[in-house]
Amino acid sequence: MKFTEQESSTIELKRELPKNEQIIKTVVGFCNLYGGKLILGVDNDGTIIGLDEVKIQEAMEYLEQSIYQASTPPIVPRIYSQRILDKVILIIEVFAGTSKPYYVRSEGIDKGVYIRLGRSTVRAHPDMIRELTWLARRQFLDTIPAYQATLDDLDMKMLTSSLDKNAHKKNEPASQELLLSYHLIAQEQTHSYPTVAGMLLFGKDPQHFLPEAFIILTYFAGTEGRDVIATKDCMGTLQQQFACAFEWILSQLNSSFVITGPRRTQQLEIPEEAIREALLNAIIHRNYTIQGPIKVALYRNRLEIFSPGNFPGPLNTNQLTMGLTFIRNVAIGKVFRKLKYIEKLGSGFITIFQTYQHRKLPQPTVIEGDLFVKCVLPRPRLSSRMPLKKSKHHTTSDAILTLFSHVAELSVGEIMHQLHMPRATANRRLTELVKLGLIKKRGQGKGTRYYASE
Repeated sequence: MKFTEQESSTIELKRELPKNEQIIKTVVGFCNLYGGKLILGVDNDGTIIGLDEVKIQEAMEYLEQSIYQASTPPIVPRIYSQRILDKVILIIEVFAGTSKPYYVRSEGIDKGVYIRLGRSTVRAHPDMIRELTWLARRQFLDTIPAYQATLDDLDMKMLTSSLDKNAHKKNEPASQELLLSYHLIAQEQTHSYPTVAGMLLFGKDPQHFLPEAFIILTYFAGTEGRDVIATKDCMGTLQQQFACAFEWILSQLNSSFVITGPRRTQQLEIPEEAIREALLNAIIHRNYTIQGPIKVALYRNRLEIFSPGNFPGPLNTNQLTMGLTFIRNVAIGKVFRKLKYIEKLGSGFITIFQTYQHRKLPQPTVIEGDLFVKCVLPRPRLSSRMPLKKSKHHTTSDAILTLFSHVAELSVGEIMHQLHMPRATANRRLTELVKLGLIKKRGQGKGTRYYASE
């Protein structure tokens, strides 16, 4: 019998009752982001195992107080049991906290803050701790004042022509009410400051105040990041960065001619719509408090767009075509909609996958890592691979090979996360693929990495 819910950023399944320390870290991770449930007595493949009812009763008596005492600010979980036919499971449920960041008291705030990353609980980086602090204040990251800047650092002419056509025709500046409504400025006491969004969208020199807010473009010769063919930095406002990056990517790709009725049309190897949406997603949803640029890497077999910051909401990589939308940068999103870069909320990833599906191309891959999201768009004309020898396991092995056609290297944990595959199964399939010479293995233990064969 299977449990109805799968592991995700808000659900964790455990076959047995784990150690107290592990429970507390998971609860803290849930509380710091979107809340969640730790369900005990269910295997990671969803099989309901059940727990001894005496152990459940004992756990319910001490866990609530134990979690409360071990967390700061104190977390009060909801702990209850549920009978499913002849099995009994234990559920520890917490809701998203309002006093972020929460941390394990014994480890302190520097080392004890945990978050949920996909199906794992990981220690938060300082950048994430800072984002949690702003979330607790009910503020979007792009509406934070840029205290080093003044209103003179905004290009009011460009701003007015973009957002207030009537004022532009009259050669008047945009009103303060308009700037406040778009969160391009913030007022504190008697002072007005440009916000992070204001500087990124309409700053005269955005990189002077936000030096890492730009895009690095790199074209590599092979399938790994070694020999560089060309590189370029896209600076300026976010609109200028998008135009620069989009045009460069299109100029580097191969194209062919397709006959549609009486006409012959030119077609890029990667659908333009997919490139556009992936690039816009990276620009609009990235975490601009993280010190690092957006990175676009073009390889022989794929295009990678790397954006700093995790998903801004409880999204899993298998939910990207559901149209869910979570906003990190409310002001940037609002201006990009006003300028008609985006039309429908939640349609970006849907468009990416549908354009590939329409052309019957290998599907893109989206990877959420530790403080980054990477969208990988295959270059199908150039990504060929040996056919896998048929076996009863060819479906899961082919799924792993598909990942390697998109990225150069992966760990066992990343494969488990992307394919929702148990560790034992992933290890067996990887061993088979190494023996067949389809992939390569380097390192040992936790440092083991697997590489695509040339």
